[in-house]
Amino acid sequence: MTTTAPEHAHRTENPARAALRRWPTVAGIAAAAFLAYGLASGSDLSPILTAAGFIYLGAAALGRRGAAWPLFLLTFVIIGAARFAPFEFSADWSLLGLAALLAVYGLVRGAVRPAAGLPLQALAMAAIGGVAAVASYFAGGDLAAYTVAAALLAHAGWDVYHHRVERVVSRSLAEFCFVLDALLAIVIVVATLRG
Repeated sequence: MTTTAPEHAHRTENPARAALRRWPTVAGIAAAAFLAYGLASGSDLSPILTAAGFIYLGAAALGRRGAAWPLFLLTFVIIGAARFAPFEFSADWSLLGLAALLAVYGLVRGAVRPAAGLPLQALAMAAIGGVAAVASYFAGGDLAAYTVAAALLAHAGWDVYHHRVERVVSRSLAEFCFVLDALLAIVIVVATLRG
């Protein structure tokens, strides 16, 4: 008796089921569309860049990949509050301050190993924070927009790497962040070229 491939092997996957399996990609596209709507300047997205670094640093400091999504929600609240608060405060500086507190907490709990954890994420946060600060300083200019776009593209590569090696943050967050970062970088470049 010969064996044949199962009958279901020739069927295509239900599109709804495929979308559910790729929910981080779908969520990244939706978040990028939401953030890009009404974008005045690429430098307006510098808090997104700071948030990306904060999430990775926070997950490394806490020593839990699963902490990435709650940290993302925290950044969402902080960025939203900065945009809509009746008083002015900087989402970038708030996230940098919280990142410093998390880094200290991580050091106290002994999260200096592995080197790809807290030490590397702290360096990345410092670089991202510096880029966001430069973009904020040049708020509204083409240089700031291109700086944020380039940093978002670089962070998209960071996301791909962490997704592949399954370190620091959950794979779903790395996938979501890659899609979000890449799309926002493209939107910033196109909007700046048209502007």
